[in-house]
Amino acid sequence: MSSQPRVVKVLTALLVSMTVGAFVLMALGNHPPSAGPFCLSAYYRLDPVDHAVQSKACQSPHRWNTIEIFFSGTKSGSVQQIAGAADRDCHFIICNGTGGRDGEIQATEQWQKQWSIQPGRTWQGTDKTIRICLIGDGVTTLPTDYQLKRLEMLLEALCRKFNIPAASVYLPSDCQ
Repeated sequence: MSSQPRVVKVLTALLVSMTVGAFVLMALGNHPPSAGPFCLSAYYRLDPVDHAVQSKACQSPHRWNTIEIFFSGTKSGSVQQIAGAADRDCHFIICNGTGGRDGEIQATEQWQKQWSIQPGRTWQGTDKTIRICLIGDGVTTLPTDYQLKRLEMLLEALCRKFNIPAASVYLPSDCQ
């Protein structure tokens, strides 16, 4: 019976701390504490990778057989800002937070219509290559943690959907 007061004290302390925590969370409302270097709440606001992989055109499982990743050579950008050359040269753009949300995957018109990149403009020179553009130059503007994580998720989804082996994925030399 001597341990009963201790149990009561512990349960009371637990109840008080949970009540105080609930009041703090209610006071914050929809304004969470500021995000640290990697905040899951910001990460989960991004659209699922499977949404980016979908397209308006029919997707054949044998349509694509390689994936190439390259840097945009710019410090910022998105599909709307880089429309033109980069839009014609890639199927996906992964933003770095200066033009689109950090880690946001944007599918280009090339992907939506399931069009190949012009022959001779891809590294491997094949019309079955998916090209992914990472916003940044790889030297002064390195890829962010979000970009790398989302790139990894996009690669997994594309490789799974189109049966692309890991050996057929080509990364830039400074993005290993």
